[in-house]
Amino acid sequence: MVKQMKISNIIFGLLLCLGLTSAAYTGYQSQKIGLVNRAILADQQIQDDDYPYQQKFSAAYDQGRKQDYKHAVQTYGQLLETSPSLHEQAKIQFNIGNNLFVSGLIRRVNDDGSLNDDARYAYAQAKLAYEQSLRLEPMSSIAKFNLSLLHAVMSKNMKPSPKEQSTMELSNLPVGMP
Repeated sequence: MVKQMKISNIIFGLLLCLGLTSAAYTGYQSQKIGLVNRAILADQQIQDDDYPYQQKFSAAYDQGRKQDYKHAVQTYGQLLETSPSLHEQAKIQFNIGNNLFVSGLIRRVNDDGSLNDDARYAYAQAKLAYEQSLRLEPMSSIAKFNLSLLHAVMSKNMKPSPKEQSTMELSNLPVGMP
């Protein structure tokens, strides 16, 4: 009987040690997650290397906030190469669309009122990004709203900028019909 009590005490002691160890590890993880959440809430860069996806997403968001739209789009594109979940892909595409849309808005119009080629390209790419976001997450009301806003800015009467006619003459081509 005494031998059985010693064995059961050893087993319960080991279970107690295991429980205390797992509780300490859970507390440590909770503290690390709390630091990341506080950094996100304070609009700061995430410095913890244990969260590379969140760190890169935060860096891309910060670049867009600082009006470095080109690099923000590139950083979001790098995130797409990490094979995130479909929900994360939709968020990334949405943010790419936002950065391209704002980038197109700050571009200048030409003297005749037509859009700059860079702005037209940014709008077209933003449209594709929003549409891809909606393919991945069709119920996203904010992506639908931004896409409709983009369509309002990209009116159908948006005339392309005039292209210069080439004045090069091809002298070895016959003129008229043979």
